[in-house]
Amino acid sequence: MVKAARRASQIINRAANDIEHLKITTKQQSDYVTEVDKAAEAAIIEVLREAYPDYGILAEESGRTPGKGAGAEYQWIIDPLDGTTNFIHGFPQYAVSIGLTHKGQPNQAVVFDTTRNEMFTASKGGGAFLNERRIRVTKCLKLEDALLGTGFPYRIFEHFDAYIGIFRELTQRTSGIRRPGAASLDLAYVACGRLDGFWEFGLSPWDIAAGCLLITEAGGLVSDLAGDQNYLETGNVIAGTPRVFSQMLQVIDGYRTPALQA
Repeated sequence: MVKAARRASQIINRAANDIEHLKITTKQQSDYVTEVDKAAEAAIIEVLREAYPDYGILAEESGRTPGKGAGAEYQWIIDPLDGTTNFIHGFPQYAVSIGLTHKGQPNQAVVFDTTRNEMFTASKGGGAFLNERRIRVTKCLKLEDALLGTGFPYRIFEHFDAYIGIFRELTQRTSGIRRPGAASLDLAYVACGRLDGFWEFGLSPWDIAAGCLLITEAGGLVSDLAGDQNYLETGNVIAGTPRVFSQMLQVIDGYRTPALQA
């Protein structure tokens, strides 16, 4: 996974020096894909298939490929360039995200910040690391002292009113909120202590599969809006240090609607 992430980063970093010549396609409103996304994803898949040819794949650009035989229980979940909008604007907050699930549960994780050469890795039961240094979530106990990350809705605005209510209350009750624009890195920042918590709605599995494992292996908690572990299915995520997580969950629970249950 590290080898695959580094292979993709070579493509991304070369293209970052020539952004004005990129071919950019709009998948839907405010959702872009570039030739870099596609080339990076192809490079990742090539490396992973060479090592584990029977594992399934769920990739943002090329979709789902079922696993075969003994590999059917495993699935790579790949975002070749999380933060494409940032990338095409030259805003240096984007990453390669690769997760591996076993029977649907996160098992291995890599999030690589190509601009800072920061490699976040985790193995289930083996801890989380930043460039081979063990990382832990912060010891923050009170929501009032917490610095949180989030992501604003940019494609689907069905739950916008609930989101604004949550944002308003958490802005008033914390020491600050940041919205850098790449969920995989936001989650990695919770894992290494740069943020105390994070929440967002409507994410895709490739946005969060790796980052959520980083947090749990770093001593944090992750759930969907109902406090359950179905975040890969729902795309709704709350994460943080144990105490901050519980206080965030309590706030967010007050804004759940019949259409926003998990």
